[in-house]
Amino acid sequence: MWTVFWFHPATMSTLLLLLLLSNLCRLGQSMSREEKLKLRNQVVEMFDHAYSNYMDHAYPADELMPLTCRGRVRGLEPSRGDVDDALGKFSLTLIDTLDTLVLLNKTTEFEEAVRRVLTDVRLDNDIVVSVFETNIRVLGGLLGGHSMAVMLKDTGYHMQWYQDELLHMAKDVGLRLLPAFNTSSGLPYPRVNLKHGIRGPESRTGTETDTCTACAGTIILEFAALSRFTGDPVFEVHARRALDFLWEKRQRNSNLVGTTINIHSGEWVRRDSGVGAGIDSYYEYLLKAYILLGDDLFLQRFNIHYASIMKYISQPPLLLDVHIHKPLLPARTWMDSLLAFFPGLQVLKGDIRPAIETHEMLYQVTKKHNFLPEAFTTDFRVHWAQHPLRPEFAESTYFLYKATKDPYYLEVGRTVLDNLNRFARVPCGFAAMKDVRTGSHEDRMDSFFLAEMFKYLFLLFAEEEDLTFNVEDYIFTTEAHLLPLSLSTAPHAPSPPANTTSEEELDDSNFDWTCPNTRLLFPDPAFPRNLRDPIRSAVDKSCPRPAIHREPGMGRPPLRAQDFMANNPDHLELLRRMGVSLIHLKDGRVQLVQHATQAVSAVAAEDGMRFMQEMMELSSQQQKEQLPPRAVQIVSHPFFGRVVLTSGPAQFGTDLSKSITGVRGFVTVAEPYSGCAELSNAAFVQGRIALLQRGQCMFAEKARHIMKAGAIGGIVIDDNEGSSSDTAPLFQMAGDGRNTDDVTLPLLFLFYKEGNILLEALKEYREVEVLLSDKARDRASIFKGKPLPGILLESRMDVQEEKEDCSTDQTSPVPAATLDQSHVRTMEQDESAPHNEEVTPEEDVGPAIKRNPEPEEEPEVDKDSSRKSVEAMMADWREDLEAFQQMEDEL
Repeated sequence: MWTVFWFHPATMSTLLLLLLLSNLCRLGQSMSREEKLKLRNQVVEMFDHAYSNYMDHAYPADELMPLTCRGRVRGLEPSRGDVDDALGKFSLTLIDTLDTLVLLNKTTEFEEAVRRVLTDVRLDNDIVVSVFETNIRVLGGLLGGHSMAVMLKDTGYHMQWYQDELLHMAKDVGLRLLPAFNTSSGLPYPRVNLKHGIRGPESRTGTETDTCTACAGTIILEFAALSRFTGDPVFEVHARRALDFLWEKRQRNSNLVGTTINIHSGEWVRRDSGVGAGIDSYYEYLLKAYILLGDDLFLQRFNIHYASIMKYISQPPLLLDVHIHKPLLPARTWMDSLLAFFPGLQVLKGDIRPAIETHEMLYQVTKKHNFLPEAFTTDFRVHWAQHPLRPEFAESTYFLYKATKDPYYLEVGRTVLDNLNRFARVPCGFAAMKDVRTGSHEDRMDSFFLAEMFKYLFLLFAEEEDLTFNVEDYIFTTEAHLLPLSLSTAPHAPSPPANTTSEEELDDSNFDWTCPNTRLLFPDPAFPRNLRDPIRSAVDKSCPRPAIHREPGMGRPPLRAQDFMANNPDHLELLRRMGVSLIHLKDGRVQLVQHATQAVSAVAAEDGMRFMQEMMELSSQQQKEQLPPRAVQIVSHPFFGRVVLTSGPAQFGTDLSKSITGVRGFVTVAEPYSGCAELSNAAFVQGRIALLQRGQCMFAEKARHIMKAGAIGGIVIDDNEGSSSDTAPLFQMAGDGRNTDDVTLPLLFLFYKEGNILLEALKEYREVEVLLSDKARDRASIFKGKPLPGILLESRMDVQEEKEDCSTDQTSPVPAATLDQSHVRTMEQDESAPHNEEVTPEEDVGPAIKRNPEPEEEPEVDKDSSRKSVEAMMADWREDLEAFQQMEDEL
């Protein structure tokens, strides 16, 4: 059994529990041959629906737009950013689908498709494309098509006219990608111009400095296959060089790699490490390169990486990113959908138990949202709501069924089919999900949907006699293209000396030098069920619990959730005995994971289960007592109260809801920024509001340190990049389990997006004054009795002051969302105020306002520029004001 949740130490105000909800006692029942045939035929019908609509409405465009029934041509449709780098005006979907046609026994359609590719597709387009996507989709698609064409030709029934034309095209693509590898490191540029390469202004690329690990490390299968098919070693040499460089740059203590690397210096740009987006297929290609090419070096490297993944990243069934230099410190508390491939890779490795556990977790997410969201939290909440019909979950489902023969995975596949037909099918194909919560669609059907999804689903339900060739003779690339294992014996360039891996680093006794035979792995279909059942029993309330008897030798009463303190050594020892492990997170929270099998006894394990249940109930009770949001209002030049940042409260310190005026002051960054030690810039912090970074210590500890320095308030800024009050629930800061009555200043919390606004303002204007309050104040209250900023009066509109306002003057709000119809107004203007160019007196905006040093005859230019700058910022900040109002209304 296991249970996992995240909480703030002592108060556990943001407790999350991961529940895998399923029927405990339902046993897998075998699926009849007729039912499998029906589902197999359904897969073929769905493929026909998608493929025929692409050919009818989109070809020769790269992809189908299924909602508008037309092709997506790059340059004719609004840019989608990096996503469009996969499109090169080379009929991407048709090339990506070639070997799918053969696998689904559509040899006539395959032959016609090959003729179309040879006749219609041009590869010399003046267009910048992704090296990674072009390699796995176009080069891989052409090589997979060539493999199928050769196989069919050898049977003597089809493709008798074929003379390696697809291989010649594949080599053309490879040569067009080679200029990207012209770097000192050997890592490829992320993009290349198909016609002009990298160098020169006409290429419109070659200035990038960073690439993702997967982008540089997912080349070897296609490039090595191309070299061995053609006899030209240059492609395999470049792919090996890139892999060698990534291996050399791994973090030597953790043996993990980061997500993004500088292609020139080899420095890690992003040092978070996981098995999802940005890294995923790097690990996949190390193992598959060994399988395809037979080079032991690849297996050595994979095994070293895999041991570190299982040590640091894997928390079955979770796979959580960590920092490569501090691998015990999680980098984030959510997972992305691309990691769904990993259970399938674990099957190839032969490590079935964690594969079953992680896949089961992913299945629960799928059942909850119909599809895997692009990213989701550890308690199954949506983090990113899109789903572009990714095939990774279906891929792992197929491999697990192949390894276990458990009919449970056939039912999982049926669920995938049903959800695709119910929620994604449209008249012109299948549309990606824009939001899995609402079921809204996006006008998008990526080529990988046809290249991968239908292959794995067909193979899941097909019998051996349904296949025209033996898939065991091939390996799937990351795009599910088929490359023959016979390439391992093809002529190739000799491998480089094995000096890139020192002998001292390798422990050969831990290596598996053969790949598992999936047909013989698990003759007993009950094995995977036995792994899933404990997961379900941990959360299934219908399962009876044994009577509790105290363990004679334990000598202590069971630990209660309300008494637990994360910094109490005795409590930590009790957790250990109950099979509960604790990990301190970078963001100040703590992760608890229970493995009942690690408890000292069955009774201790039962105590652990009760402890976790109490934590759930305690969290539920505390969430009902949540405080409303607070406001951080920037009142200095050039904002003058118009910018209101939604902030979370603290459960200690000054209660701003009881303060009429709030707390107003200039902000300054604490040193150290974490606020977890005595401040070195206390003299500068005194009398100001300190800015602090989230993490490394308790919030109350931060508050005490800035209080000691003489601060009048504090703002904690989230360090999780991309977090925003737009998408995240209200966050309130907990105490540290001790009496916090000594904290007498207000402490507020800003998510990353809102905090970055404040930091950028401080960087630009040096002195930034804010008002901390329970809700945004109207402008008349902020500037009552003081001259009003003239810049705000030039675009005013007269409105009647509401009864609750302090001022009786006629005022006009600058367009922005109001936060409370009866009490809150943002940036109202006093028509009786003078039209001053600058704000006076200085104490209203701070002593260090930027003055315009240019001659007096140009003030209008600078004023207009300032106004435009404010208006541009307001466009982004209005949504924050609306989010604040929405959160306030909900509470």
